[in-house]
Amino acid sequence: MTEPWLVVIDMQVVFGDPSSAWFTPGYPAIESTVAKLVEHFGERIVLTRFIAPEHPTGAWVAYYELWPFALVHHTDPLYDLMPAFAGTGHPVISRTTFGKWGDELSTIIGPDAAVVLAGVSTDCCVLSTALAAADAGVRVLVVRDACAGLSDVDHQRALDAIALYGPLIEITSADAVLSV
Repeated sequence: MTEPWLVVIDMQVVFGDPSSAWFTPGYPAIESTVAKLVEHFGERIVLTRFIAPEHPTGAWVAYYELWPFALVHHTDPLYDLMPAFAGTGHPVISRTTFGKWGDELSTIIGPDAAVVLAGVSTDCCVLSTALAAADAGVRVLVVRDACAGLSDVDHQRALDAIALYGPLIEITSADAVLSV
């Protein structure tokens, strides 16, 4: 197995700005930890963005009826990476799905790579990405203190669900990752 890649999930204005309807309350507490991981991983980093589809289909139609503010073009500042993660030169994958695992991410990290996941929200995009990557046979580490959910309870519930996928997925800490 090659060295792991850090996948920084959706550290964006839409989730990090307190004025956003999708603000993740734990975002401020994890931002510096995620930034330390970015510094630690050097070039082996992929950033992701959740974006709205141009024309929602299927179940997404009802979803965006609940959240019409988010149905804006992918270049809208709402979907920008937060300043701590913008302009880093690392690859950025933008997807209209909660899960960020797919051909684009698989191609970047290469065969037999492991991924370390950090970002928001644990109970949505991190969970969806972790499960899909593990299902594809990728070794996944989720950094519990570098992820945040919509609440502490939701964060823990998501970690509990993710833990069911052991040994394909391991839940770890930032200190453990940074010590390697």
